[in-house]
Amino acid sequence: MMVDSRLPDFRSLTPTQRFEHVARITQLSEEEIALITKPGALGVERANGMVENVIGTFELPFGIGGNFQINGRDVLVPMVVEEPSVVAAASFMAKLARQCGGFETSSTGPLMRAQVQVIGITDPYGARLALLKHRDEILTVANSRDKVLIGLGGGCRDIEIHVFPDTPRGPMIVMHLIVDVRDAMGANTVNTMAESVSPLVEKLTGGTVRLRILSNLADLRLARARVRLTPEALKTRERSGEEIIEGVIDAYTFAAIDPYRAATHNKGIMNGIDPVIVATGNDWRAVEAGAHAYACRSGRYAPLTTWEKDTSGALVGTIEMPMPVGLVGGATKTHPLARLSLKIMGVQSAQELGEVAVAVGLSQNLGALRALATEGIQRGHMALHARNIALVAGATGNEIDVIAKRMAGEHDVRTDRAVALLEELRAS
Repeated sequence: MMVDSRLPDFRSLTPTQRFEHVARITQLSEEEIALITKPGALGVERANGMVENVIGTFELPFGIGGNFQINGRDVLVPMVVEEPSVVAAASFMAKLARQCGGFETSSTGPLMRAQVQVIGITDPYGARLALLKHRDEILTVANSRDKVLIGLGGGCRDIEIHVFPDTPRGPMIVMHLIVDVRDAMGANTVNTMAESVSPLVEKLTGGTVRLRILSNLADLRLARARVRLTPEALKTRERSGEEIIEGVIDAYTFAAIDPYRAATHNKGIMNGIDPVIVATGNDWRAVEAGAHAYACRSGRYAPLTTWEKDTSGALVGTIEMPMPVGLVGGATKTHPLARLSLKIMGVQSAQELGEVAVAVGLSQNLGALRALATEGIQRGHMALHARNIALVAGATGNEIDVIAKRMAGEHDVRTDRAVALLEELRAS
């Protein structure tokens, strides 16, 4: 299915008109259309089967990131998020990027780690070698628990042994199972494998196995994206492209030297990534945990992106980070709108989904840095946030746009101002 990710005048359309356009170009069925146009796509009975103590369901805005061209393919990106300006900023940066060829992405294989903690040993280095000697036997036991995964070409590939000779609880070793989980996120798979090999590990080491659990630092399952923008693509009426590029690089350098800034820099990246993860029913908490742990891999907290200038003077941005996502299992399989999101996006593998997510994160990061380096973050953000404030003040229908536009023009986005404008509008 070929789509055009450019969405001309999308903002000026009504929600119904926007959805009709997306439904047409992505060839959604009547049943799929009903999932979005009618409330309650996730029924209470289905929700009750997903988590505990269910009393209802909770909705968030479902938007579409437009203009994305990734590895030469146009992609419409479903984004579920409550924060104003996120979808708009990512889409606008993607519009600039497509003038220069869009985003290039790549990824490693879908390898996850399961950790098996062993305590109660006095010879941790000897125990390490005992486990390595019996590597094949350990792999056989691990792979005996998931014949379906083996049939799909996945399975436990290797082991690593990490030795901690001096801990407050005595010598300890941790064995990692390295598992190819294919198109699954893989948590249940690797946890089951870790539990299955534990009796053998105890027999081989003479120790006691405690924790048997996956690691969310999925540093063997990385997704990468790169974008290059020329000064011509970045210029505005007020500033040259060269000036904006220098400002973006200065802003990035601030994050590279200061963890206080890096935390906010990376939060902006996750502003783009998390909505994609939520829309597809994946575990955004696992992605967040892995992202921030990976940001500390040098020993200090650092940005997940880099921004630099190539020999021609163009701005080049890159991102590389763990991306433990799946197309099968969990909410991705059970939530109707998660399945619909994957169809709209047109991804064929978990690796491709991860690549789309990091491209959106890179785009969102550029939007934030560009704003910070020019007019400041609040100008655009507050203009979009004005609609929320108008709603809080009690505006309805056309009143929302009238009041939001007035507050944005005044650069005075406050609830009390919205109330005053609403009273004035209704009185007239």
